[in-house]
Amino acid sequence: MKKVDNDGYILCVLQASVFENSVERIHSSSPIFIRRFMNSSIAKQLDNTSILETNVQPNDILDLLNEEYGVSSYGSVKYTRNEMYWIGYVYRYFALAYDFSSSQIYRIVKPQELRNVFLPYHTMDPAQAIERILEAKGLSFEQDEAQELKRQYAIYKRIRQA
Repeated sequence: MKKVDNDGYILCVLQASVFENSVERIHSSSPIFIRRFMNSSIAKQLDNTSILETNVQPNDILDLLNEEYGVSSYGSVKYTRNEMYWIGYVYRYFALAYDFSSSQIYRIVKPQELRNVFLPYHTMDPAQAIERILEAKGLSFEQDEAQELKRQYAIYKRIRQA
């Protein structure tokens, strides 16, 4: 696990604020919003930290997401603002600490899993919460394992594109 620097914390807070604001500004369910966000082009900008070179605010990101996917009112399950803030923060921290993309993190840990552990884990350090989540899933991403997973993912991408 990598140490998250100051820019990383800025990204965590930005994504957490986007998730929190989505409760009131996005009409679709929270799990649908999270799936769209984690696979969006804006998430890719967060992954490569290029978003730090802009002056984009959380509500601007929600508008960009609506432009990319279109406005939807699909689904009815809404998470609380606190749950969404924490889920957004943990997802970004996970991506930064393990150097995975948002879409990879989304495939590893689904929103409902994070919601289920919100109450016991939300007061923990994000790194410790992530370690416990991975431990409960029987996963361990030591540096060598993370590199192997990335290699396998690259092979998988080449096969899908062919």
